[in-house]
Amino acid sequence: MQRILRALAVASAFAALHASAQPAPELTLTRLECGNGFNDQRRFSDTFAYSEPRMPFTFSCYVIRHGDDYMVWDTGYQPGTNPSAPTVSLLDQLAQLKIRPEQVKFVGISHFHADHTGQLASLPNAMLLIGEREWAALTAPKPMAGANVAAFSHWISGGGKVEPQAADKDVFGDGTVTILRTPGHTPGHQALLVRLKESGAVILTGDAAHFHENYQNNGVPALNYDRAETLASLERIKQIEKNLKATVIIQHEPRDIGKLPAFPTAAR
Repeated sequence: MQRILRALAVASAFAALHASAQPAPELTLTRLECGNGFNDQRRFSDTFAYSEPRMPFTFSCYVIRHGDDYMVWDTGYQPGTNPSAPTVSLLDQLAQLKIRPEQVKFVGISHFHADHTGQLASLPNAMLLIGEREWAALTAPKPMAGANVAAFSHWISGGGKVEPQAADKDVFGDGTVTILRTPGHTPGHQALLVRLKESGAVILTGDAAHFHENYQNNGVPALNYDRAETLASLERIKQIEKNLKATVIIQHEPRDIGKLPAFPTAAR
């Protein structure tokens, strides 16, 4: 019996050594151009903090490579739908990176508004990662106002796989890419934490905040689901930023575009 136990111990130690010898999957983060335009800054404070009727606004999407797996975060406007929509589609940009749509394993959505979900249907094979309360609002008999239900029809009908998130989600199981539960802007709003080897931690905020002043001063948009949850989510992001010395990228903020390399170069 002791001989068997020793053999098992040796085998277990060998397996652990072999696992530790495996190189960590290469992790990269690339920003995609998903629209540009202007917005009325006054819409983004319920305490009348802003007065600029026309401020630059950008619409950002991202692709994360984790070894041989790919994840897309948000999908922007559909080209041709409005003046702020991109001129080059998400799929065309992925093609420039030599990524086929069927290679995208996950598509993470910060929230259900059209400027973040317009090109979602172009990734029908991807597992949809969305906040549980967001999914409930989309699939209710009377979906919540402002939800871009049409973009999700493939998943709502059962044609695609969906995993509603009730809490944070360690996407690849190794702590490198984590969906953060940050409700407030919408019921199941999410942000994304990417822990790059060379560049360090990066937080993609979704619409937890919309521009620098909004983030720095805890601004809450007039059109917002839950004020208290928004403030709590902003505080959480700021604490993660402090603890991990993270780079915060506000997805609608043109001043944050330069925090990542210009397309097609990836941050590592």
